[in-house]
Amino acid sequence: TTAPEFTSIPADYTSECSDDLILDDATASDNCGDVTIDVSSETIAGDAAGNYTVVRTFTATDDAGNSTSATQTITVQDTTAPELTIPADYTSECSDELVMDAASASDNCGEVTIEVSSETIAGDCAGNYTVVRTFTATDDCGNSASATQTITVQDTTAPEFTSVPADYTSECSDDL
Repeated sequence: TTAPEFTSIPADYTSECSDDLILDDATASDNCGDVTIDVSSETIAGDAAGNYTVVRTFTATDDAGNSTSATQTITVQDTTAPELTIPADYTSECSDELVMDAASASDNCGEVTIEVSSETIAGDCAGNYTVVRTFTATDDCGNSASATQTITVQDTTAPEFTSVPADYTSECSDDL
């Protein structure tokens, strides 16, 4: 009439969502014979794609039908920020069209959104300025990574004359 006793139950632990889960077995003994251990598992969704809980229930049963149960809780979390790749910094002539390439990002456990903000900083003359683009990649769990691209715009081209009066000779008494 005595239920088996667990001699070993896997400890509760927390894991990164990209890591493989370690699913150790439990062990049990009985005062009168062999023990069978059945394992069932329930996954409980969390507040984001990379956050969830796995509850493993171990049930040890002896030949007489006596049983006892124990649980292990595995908490899975996404604590890793996305990896962000942004366009390289560059310098452009003020008359050229600026190239505003997109960034890309990947995450270890889910989808990523990328937001871009831009700030224009005036230079020392009308054709000189800097554009600073800030890219922020955020995953479903709120982990984020940011990086900036700097575009330097310069006016290095001298003006061109569109018309130049022709050379001529004048008498010193003539009005110029």
